[in-house]
Amino acid sequence: MSGLTVLGALDDRVADVVRSGDRLVRSAAALSDAGLRAPSGLPGWTRGHVLAHVAHSADAYVWLLRLARTGREPGPRADPATLAAALKRDAALSADPLTALLRESLDRFTAQARAMPAPAWDRPVAALAGWRHPAWYLLLRCLRELETHHFDLGVGHGTEQWPDAYVSWALDDTLGTLRTQGFPLASVEAPDLGRRWAVAADGPSVAGAGHQVLGWLTGRLPAGVLTTGHPARLLPDPPAWPQPPLPGWGRVDDET
Repeated sequence: MSGLTVLGALDDRVADVVRSGDRLVRSAAALSDAGLRAPSGLPGWTRGHVLAHVAHSADAYVWLLRLARTGREPGPRADPATLAAALKRDAALSADPLTALLRESLDRFTAQARAMPAPAWDRPVAALAGWRHPAWYLLLRCLRELETHHFDLGVGHGTEQWPDAYVSWALDDTLGTLRTQGFPLASVEAPDLGRRWAVAADGPSVAGAGHQVLGWLTGRLPAGVLTTGHPARLLPDPPAWPQPPLPGWGRVDDET
């Protein structure tokens, strides 16, 4: 399936990433050094950890875009231990250097994306965890990082501020994967998006604004924000998020 078919105009998807990135950078720039050391919404992470993680993720996506464009690895790929050490180091930066690091990483990503020739978008690349996907999926991964972790920053960027286009895609992707895993949820409805998803043959059904449903599936909102015919406590617990890419692209280690 072509990335152009899935994404529509690639320039529009890059523009989505730019807008989301600009919002996050503005929030980062408004934080003091003390604000960066405050806890984020992620256990054990400060706000500095969240921002450093987003910057490093963007750099990882740049590496993969270059691989897709040239067919050659653009230098060694950072392993988990190296990434963990870099995260610890950069999370301790003061406000101005950390905001600059984030800005530069996001700018590198969008510059690489704009330089990609159309055929390269369909070339397969692999996430560090081994999941294979076409290069165009990196635009969606980056947008997911930006919007989800902006929420995690704890500065007032709630799920209601997630763009509808992002929410709709993320629900398609997440619920499609949960469907193949037999997640015991019959259906999901998001009236604000005019969307409904069938998930399993049996189980409870839920409804709510799309951003609320996605907030629940990502572990950011409680089940109580949703409408269901069952007590919220009886809803299945969503698995760790994000889910692997929608099944069909496989894993690198499937070939060995």
